[in-house]
Amino acid sequence: MSKSKLYILSRGRIFECAVEEGVVWETHRKSTPGKLAFNVLKDEALGFHEGDAVRFDYDGHKIFFGFVFIKKRTNNRIISVTAYDQLRYFKNKDTYVYKNKTAAQVLQMVVSDFRLKAGIVADTKHVIASRVEDNQELFTIMDNALSITTQNTGELYVLYDDYGSLNLRSAKTLKTDILIDEESGETFEYTTSIDENTHNKIKLSRENKKTGKREIFIAQDSGNINDWGVLQYTDTVEEKENGKAKADALLSLYNRKSRKLHINKVFGDVRMRGGATVGVQMYLGDLTVANFMMIETAKHTFKESDYRVDLKLIGGDFVA
Repeated sequence: MSKSKLYILSRGRIFECAVEEGVVWETHRKSTPGKLAFNVLKDEALGFHEGDAVRFDYDGHKIFFGFVFIKKRTNNRIISVTAYDQLRYFKNKDTYVYKNKTAAQVLQMVVSDFRLKAGIVADTKHVIASRVEDNQELFTIMDNALSITTQNTGELYVLYDDYGSLNLRSAKTLKTDILIDEESGETFEYTTSIDENTHNKIKLSRENKKTGKREIFIAQDSGNINDWGVLQYTDTVEEKENGKAKADALLSLYNRKSRKLHINKVFGDVRMRGGATVGVQMYLGDLTVANFMMIETAKHTFKESDYRVDLKLIGGDFVA
């Protein structure tokens, strides 16, 4: 019995396809559709088209549901296929002007406009006073709404497609009990840095329309300023935003080293997907890494006897 089951649904017919070893499924934390790449063996009966639905199950797990976007032939018998999940349609551009909506409500608006299918959509709570998104990718529109939400609440959300349903969930709910250690993969590369998204001083300003004066909100960590020098982040505060709360939330997000871990050929687990969190415990010579890290990219390769994942992880709770 084959562990891999791949079906293409074309114009009312269902084909169970014979596929070559090594079906690849790739997901990212944000702004990238989930992708399935596979080689299908052509026979007399098989006929399918761009836009047809694809379903892939492995060892009883529902892995992927999406649509054929690319077909490529290099010989008579094999067709290379690239399919994407619903997030592919977030590459569409549109103009939205909205008022007093949460990021979740922005998503529901997009879902209904583009005839997509939603699943679990968390209440993102923070109400965005007003936004003009002029001719932007839907990815950008959603990303902006979620960034504003994170900056004001400290809560991180992940938008992903789960087997044909778009889910928007708090990153906390995507924590797994998977533990990665130095035995887990074949090769790894671990980087820590204060060079990219590290800020130990936050300075926000707002023009007070009534008084004509500028209000300043500052949050800083003097200990880290002594260690690293001043790494300042500046931004403005909208009229209805709470400047102090926003400055504090930004400091808690950015006042840390960024960590990156790339680890190849980890033993496969279908829960490892972009936006999910795994535990990492590794002894790297002079230091021990023991913390939760978030999956930036997961690339799964499914074979009959062997199933491996290449992971790009980012540190702790947040890296933009």
